Amino acid sequence: MTTRDTNPRTRGLTSRLLLGQAIVLVAGALTTGLVAAVVGPPLFHDHLLQAGHAENSPELIHIEMAYRDASFLSLGLGLIISLAAAGAVSWLLAKRIRQPLTTLTWAARELSRGHYSTRVPDIGSNTELETLGEAFNHMAAQLEGVEATRRRMLADLAHELRTPIATVAAYHEALHDGVTKLGPESQHALAEQTQRLTRLANDIDAVSSAEEGRLNLSLEPMRISDLMWRAGENMRELYREANVNLAIEEQAAAGLTINVDRQRIGQVLDNLLTNALRHTPAGGIVVLTCARSDDEINLIVNDNGAGIAADHLPHLFERFYRADPSRSRSDHTGSGIGLTISKAITDAHGGTIRAQSPGEGQGSTFIVTLPLINN
Repeated sequence: MTTRDTNPRTRGLTSRLLLGQAIVLVAGALTTGLVAAVVGPPLFHDHLLQAGHAENSPELIHIEMAYRDASFLSLGLGLIISLAAAGAVSWLLAKRIRQPLTTLTWAARELSRGHYSTRVPDIGSNTELETLGEAFNHMAAQLEGVEATRRRMLADLAHELRTPIATVAAYHEALHDGVTKLGPESQHALAEQTQRLTRLANDIDAVSSAEEGRLNLSLEPMRISDLMWRAGENMRELYREANVNLAIEEQAAAGLTINVDRQRIGQVLDNLLTNALRHTPAGGIVVLTCARSDDEINLIVNDNGAGIAADHLPHLFERFYRADPSRSRSDHTGSGIGLTISKAITDAHGGTIRAQSPGEGQGSTFIVTLPLINN
């Protein structure tokens, strides 16, 4: 890593520190000299008269001249020594902080050029500069993550758009060349791909609205048991077709209510149950249950399906994130933003959502935590 100092401001740090201290020292010395010149001689003169020296005697004049010369000599030597000490301290201080500042400047420039992997090495000065370096590295790591998400999102969008556009283009060319006719089969294929493009556009708009806080919530008190029962009924048929068992255990929710937008929270549970169904093989089981924790309720979706690797857990709620990049999304898998929307909706309700999994092949658990209404 090259951190050569090319900033004149950084190189002039020593001179600026020295100049600042010199101004303070000179001002102090001038003030001291002025006070000593105005106040010192009259006081010294009075003390000499009180000691028995005659007014205007040669001895008195000689003593006062010696006092004045000694005072100015002392002030002059003190000023020179102070300036020398200030210069040494300024040089050592500038040398100590110039390298970290140079490194930070270099890192900031690299980051501004899009090199998001840039990091500031450990400064080791145990000062605010070290704290600044840690904060810079944290910011750089977040920007690197955002950039990685952006690149993945663009790649996924290209992947999502490629199939329907290719299908529409192929049918358009075939219709134009007379190879095929606009019959029921071609109409169905074109409508299906158009709907896929429409759904993708709607999903992108939905996640943008959610993350930007533009969700319009219609809050109302609702019993948790009703919310869970409705979510189970909405998904029952899909689970039956996939031969996956769905169990709803709402006993712990008896008598408890929450203030929510029932459609939005229903959307969260639908997303979680759909996600669990997608990753649970035939014959498996998904359980929707709940547990109270002080003034909060945990809505829990647990499955015994494919599980999630530990390195994927922190990224599950990022838009378009796929734990298995090699798996293409078919029409029933959605556009990969269901969990992102679920998190945004949960956040808008003042709650949290998190995922847990012992590992691949060991199932997974999603927990939505929402505040209860105090009865």
